[in-house]
Amino acid sequence: MGGCQSSSGAAESEGTHTLTHATAHLPNLSDISLFNLKNNNWQAPVCGVKKPYLHPECVSERLSQSSTDLLMLSVLPHGLDLNEWMATNTIAFFQLVTLISSALSELCSSSSCPKATGPGDRVYFWTDESGRKLKCSAPLYTDYALSYIQELLSDEDVFPVRADADFPVGFPFLVEKVCLLMFRTLAHLYCEHYTQLVAMEMHPHLNTVFTHLVLFCQSFNLLEPQETEPLQDLITALTRS
Repeated sequence: MGGCQSSSGAAESEGTHTLTHATAHLPNLSDISLFNLKNNNWQAPVCGVKKPYLHPECVSERLSQSSTDLLMLSVLPHGLDLNEWMATNTIAFFQLVTLISSALSELCSSSSCPKATGPGDRVYFWTDESGRKLKCSAPLYTDYALSYIQELLSDEDVFPVRADADFPVGFPFLVEKVCLLMFRTLAHLYCEHYTQLVAMEMHPHLNTVFTHLVLFCQSFNLLEPQETEPLQDLITALTRS
């Protein structure tokens, strides 16, 4: 399994973990038909300015949940196991991030995005199994990140499905890494592809997923401040309403 670095610069069934209670607390945003995507032959929207994601007409666009609703959806429900809650949300976030990222696959290419850039002149690097820090294009970084997460989610020693199986020691630290990778994936979309997302009318979905992810991570201290700082203006704008 690989890793990541960044720099500033240039169904419920018998014998399985019961997640029904936890899932009932999550918003249903996983149906791709809800995205109402437009053709990728886009025209620049009115918010084609520096940091277009901060334009009032854009930042106010979310789905029905307010930030207060999303915060309530992030807090651990009474009587629910913390690892169970983290696992359920991690799986849900991964599905949503994958949907949004896949919708931009034709627009985020090695030629358009030769570096895995984020806001604030961040460049994200991938660390392979030998510890080598690799420069890679944004789509390759995203592929590495989502493939790594998928591998973890498919590993029953990490995300157990049997009711008599325990979560591994240090499970929250694995969730931290997964949340970091998902945050960076969305951060790149905000940095390089937001006007395209607006043209496709996907920005309310991105804003909602990003807000929920950030509030969830804040609830359990899953992201370091230095990682979120370049998008703090966006986070403030999205979470104050």
